Amino acid sequence: MNDILIRDVSLNDTEALLDIYSYYVEKTAITFEYVTPSTEEFKDRITAITKRYPYLVLVADGKIRGYAYASAFHPRKAYEWCVEMTIYLDHDQHGKGYGRMLYEALEKALKEMGIINLYACIGYPETDDEYLTKNSESFHAHLGYERIGTFHNCGYKFGRWYHMIWMEKIIGEHKNHQLPIKNYKS
Repeated sequence: MNDILIRDVSLNDTEALLDIYSYYVEKTAITFEYVTPSTEEFKDRITAITKRYPYLVLVADGKIRGYAYASAFHPRKAYEWCVEMTIYLDHDQHGKGYGRMLYEALEKALKEMGIINLYACIGYPETDDEYLTKNSESFHAHLGYERIGTFHNCGYKFGRWYHMIWMEKIIGEHKNHQLPIKNYKS
C-alpha cells in the first residue's frame, strides 16, 4: 500500500484542495456551487472551519488525495453537538479506501470533542446521470449513516433539477446533562 498520512490542513494546502474541489464544481452536481471559489475565499473557509472543527487532508505518496472536514450543522447553541460532514477525494482516487480513512479519522476527532450527531447533505439524482450518481449515499450508508430526509428538486445545475438528501450517524450518547463540546485543537 502507498505511504498514507492523514493530517490537519494547512493554508499551504489551499491550491491542492482547490484543484480537487474545482473538478466537482465544474464537472459534477456533487456540489451545488456553480463557480470554483478563489484561493482567498477558500482560505477564508478553511480558517473559519478550523477555529472550532477538524479539517483533515489525506496524503498518499507525497500528494494530497482528498480532504474532509466537519462544520457547524446550525449556528444555534442547541445544535452544538451536531456537525455537517464534508468530504472530497481527487476524482481519480476513488475505490482505494481513502474516503473511509478520512471519515474514520474525522469521526475519532469529533467524538473526542463531544460531538454526537453527524449529518451529511448529499446531492441526489432521480436516476444516475453524467453529473451525479447515488454513490455518495452508498458510501455513507456503508459507513453507518442512515437516510433521514429528502428535499425534492431543490438544486438546479447543468440544466436539470436534483434532490438533496440528509443522512445521519450517531457517534455518542445523548444525556440529560450534556457536557459542552470542546474545540478541536490542531
